[in-house]
Order: sequence, then structure tokens, then C-alpha cells
Amino acid sequence: MQDASETDPAETLTEPALPVLVWDGECGFCGYWVRYWAKLTGDRVTYRPFQEAAPDYPDVPLAEFQRASQYIAPNGFRASAAEASFRVLSHAPGKGFWLQLYRKFPGFAAVSELAYRFIAAHRSAFYRISVLLCGRTLEPPSYTVVAYLFLRLFGLIYLAAFVSFGWQAQGLIGSHGIEPLQAFVSSVASRFGPERFYLLPMVFWLNAGDTAIHAVCWAGAGVSLLLAGGFLPRLSLAVLYVLYLSLLGAGQTFMSYQWDTFLLEGGFLALVMSFRPVLGIWLVRWLLFRFMFMSGSVKLLSGDPAWHNLSALSYHFLTQPLPTPVAWYAADLPQRFLTFATGAMFVVELGLPFLIFLPRRLRFLAAFGFLLLEGLIALTGNYNWFNFQTMLLCLTLFDDAALRSVLSASLVRWLPIPAARPPYRAVSAGFATLAVVIVFCSLVEMAEQYGAEPPAFAQAIDGAITPFRIVNRYGLFAVMTTERNEIVIEGSDDAVTWREYAFRDKPGDLKRRPPWNIPDQPRLDWQMWFAALENPRQLPWFWNFIQRLLENEPTVTALLADNPFPDKPPRYVRAMFYSYTFSSDAEKAQGIWWDRRPLGLYFPTSHLKDR
Repeated sequence: MQDASETDPAETLTEPALPVLVWDGECGFCGYWVRYWAKLTGDRVTYRPFQEAAPDYPDVPLAEFQRASQYIAPNGFRASAAEASFRVLSHAPGKGFWLQLYRKFPGFAAVSELAYRFIAAHRSAFYRISVLLCGRTLEPPSYTVVAYLFLRLFGLIYLAAFVSFGWQAQGLIGSHGIEPLQAFVSSVASRFGPERFYLLPMVFWLNAGDTAIHAVCWAGAGVSLLLAGGFLPRLSLAVLYVLYLSLLGAGQTFMSYQWDTFLLEGGFLALVMSFRPVLGIWLVRWLLFRFMFMSGSVKLLSGDPAWHNLSALSYHFLTQPLPTPVAWYAADLPQRFLTFATGAMFVVELGLPFLIFLPRRLRFLAAFGFLLLEGLIALTGNYNWFNFQTMLLCLTLFDDAALRSVLSASLVRWLPIPAARPPYRAVSAGFATLAVVIVFCSLVEMAEQYGAEPPAFAQAIDGAITPFRIVNRYGLFAVMTTERNEIVIEGSDDAVTWREYAFRDKPGDLKRRPPWNIPDQPRLDWQMWFAALENPRQLPWFWNFIQRLLENEPTVTALLADNPFPDKPPRYVRAMFYSYTFSSDAEKAQGIWWDRRPLGLYFPTSHLKDR
């Protein structure tokens, strides 16, 4: 190899106006990647096959052209093999880091040259691999259409979340709700000074009344529609993030779910994407990787035998919080199939996430695997907008070329996609710094979740952004519930005859078919599922709920499907405990979906002191 430094070239060559890459025109692998590089570099590099260009460079032995590609600079400097490839890429926007790695990172140059020689010796095989992984025609990735659709569809995710909480807000955190926001704000203010505004960032520090709660929920719904319609997307995303972060703090017990922090983190990254689409795409991919991989790994790390022996799905369809009608049929599938499906789930959650960072067709494979898993989950369980948001994140695993292959050209042209504007250098630097902080803090969170103890400075940085929920931990169903116990609340006027309160979505009436409620999130019904796993003495919200039923508080009873005491409040209220199972085939034919047997009293008979 005959190389020279750029300042003191070792040989004098004819200087072209532009740097030239001389390659083997008879090599299919070389031609495949040269065509791709030409699209990346535009008119900044000239590409010539050595069969044509060799006579113009008499000082370069023909064997050198046959051995490796040659990069020839206008000043006569020449580089070959892997270095030539990285010098070509340095002329493509955003690709200069490869040359910097080659020059400065210890060992990178040696490994690169070794890899080049190996590939060069097996060109035909690597050509077939390239076509298999990237497609017959490789294009520089573009994400304009992807980003446009992602942001608009994210507006619909936000819309579902705000509307869902909006119709329940007064019963949950209103002035006469189960956990009144005003009392919560007063309690926090009495314990913390000005730091409370940082520890619990929310607009409700200005006003925590019922009108403010209504305003936040329905303003969020309205702005979500603006985002879905493409109006002022950056401003809309910023406002939506602030409003939902406020609801997260105000919601107390009823806003303690992973999908709420998942929505906030996704919404913040959507805001980043609105300024820097490619950076936002990569950060969303990183979120999707963490979400899927952590969901799979926590199941194994928990030590739960149901996951280790692949029997978890034998219980899941029955014991999940709010099953759909399909869950009854899924629970009746053969045991071998359920075992296989549990193993397949681990493949999707633990294996496919690594394909996110590989060539495009492998990313597509990961996307299809995630979409299939999330679709099946949505068919068998009511998880509000959670599955839809995860599916939406999968959109970032595709590129514009993939979308154009399934969308009509006229539809793509019809989309009012604004022209991209080059960002200011300071803005680019700011978002790059933000991306580094997000990735760094997410690694800290993952390390802590897996039992490691990061350095104190790393924990301090992570703790500094924790109140804003832009980086979170994930991991669903780490421990599988193997029995379904349900709380049935009853009221009575005489403590002899008891009538049941009917919830909107959780099991109760044995003949009631499990409902569909996607994308709604019935938070009281969900909280009742968790309450069945806990001691009621440790659940202040449950005591408040019983008191509101004794008062016949209309904002709270509106959260239920049926109030058996519509005219006057009951004198007594109690909570019974039952074990629920799906009905048999014969019972199902008679319209019975559930069986139950009593387990005893969950919460003792209660009444108001003045009645």
C-alpha cells in the first residue's frame, strides 16, 4: 500500500478538481456500495472504475487498483482500502465521525483494515448479504415522512390519554373525589418549601380547584387535536408535555402506571423530533429498545417460576387486570401452544430489540415482531393506548422509502410536509447535548434496575432530571399472578340485604361479557385490581372510596357502571372477596363468562358516624 500524508504526499499524481474514488467496476459488491456513497456525497466526490481511470494514474500500479479501492485527493494524497472508504464518507454530511474513529481511536484502524481484507476476499457472498439486509437498491435513509406521520399520530395518543382522564378526573382528584387534589397540594406545601416546584413540577401550584382540573384535561385534548392536525406542532408538543406532567403529579395513586411515564417520555422525544427529526428517530428507537428489552429481562430476573418454566400464559389471560372477550378463548388454548407462545414472547422481547440497531431489513423484522406481539396483547387485554403507543414507536424502525412502497405516491405528495430548514449550530449542539444526557441517564436507570450501583455523580445527574420524567424504568408483569381475586363492594340499608355496586370494566356480574375499553383507561377499575393484591389497611385511597360511597358522592359514583342506591346513600358499605375463574364451555354456552367462590370479607362493614 502506497500512502502519503496530506501535507507531504509521497507521490505526485494528476490533480482532479474533486477527490476521486477509483473502484473495481467489475465487482458487484463494490458497485452496490459505490452507488450508495455517490448518493450520500452528491457532487463532492467523483467515482470512476479503475478499468477506465487507471491510465490517468500511471504512478499507481495496476495491482493496487485490483487489490483495493483508491481514494485520490486533489493534492495528490492517496489512501486505499478501509481508509479510502472512510475518507469518502467524510464528504457526506454527518458521516465524518468514521474517519475520526479511524484516525484517533486505538485499534479501530487495524480492525477496519482486517475487515476490509476479509470482505474483499468474499465479495460475492457479501454482495448477496447486502442485498438481503438492505434491499437491491440502497438509498440514503430519509425520515421526513416518518417524522411527519409520527408526530401527527402521537397527537391521537395524547388525545386518548387526556380524554380518558378528563371524564374521570373529578371523581378521582376533584374536591369531592377519592383523593382531592387541593388537600394533596396543601399537604405537600406544608412539608416542602420552594423546592416543591422542582420536585413536583405542575401547573396546579397556581390553582388546584375543580375548574383548573377541567381546564388542564380539556385543554390537553384540544391541543392534541391541533397536533394531530399538524398545527403548531412544536408549541403543541411542549404544551402537551407540560399539561400531562402536571396531571402525573396531581393524579397521585391513580397516575402511578408505567404507561403514563411512557407517554411523557415518548412525548418529550416527539418534541425533540420536531426540531431534529433524525436525532429524534434514534432516541425513539433507543426508548423502544429499552422498553422491550427491559420488559423481557425483568421477567427472568424476578426469579418467578411461571416465567422460567414458560407456564406464565397459562395464568395471564385469566389474571390480567382487564381481560377482553378474546381472553376467555385464549385461556382455553392447548398448554403446549401457550408454552410455545411464552417462549416466543421472550424471543421478541429479548432478541429482536438488538435488531433495532442493525441494517434496515433486520429493523423491519424487529418492527413486525413487535407489532405482532402488541397486536395480540391488545386483542386479549385492555391496556388503553399503551399498545398503540408502542406500535407507533415501531414506525421509526422504517424509513421513507419503506413507507412510500406501501403508501400511494399521490398520498405522499398530498401530505403537507414542511420543507426542512438547516438548524442553527447552537441549536444542534444543544440537542446533541440533551441526547447524550438522555442516553446516559437511561443507562444509569438500567444499571440500577439490574442491581448495579452507578457512581455517585451518575446518580446525581439522573436524579436531577427525574422529576421531569424524560427517562424512566420499564418492565411489565415481572411476577405473574396465578389467581384472580376480585373485590366486590356491597351496600345495604339494614346490614341484612346487600346490593352490589357494578364497575364499568372489571369483572363482577358472572353473566357480563368482559368489555372492550381501548383506548380508555378506567383508573378506578385498574386500582381495584391492585387493591386485591394488597392489604386494605395500607390503602388510604380505598378508605376514602368507601366513604364517598357512603356519602353517595355523584362524582365518584359516576365512575361506576351502576349505583344500586340512586336516590339516597346506603347506610352500610362493605367489600367482599371472591376468587374468579373463567366459566366452563357448557356455562359459556348459557351466557355465563365467570365462576366465583367466596373467600371472605375484604373490608369490614362501615358506616358514617352521624348516621
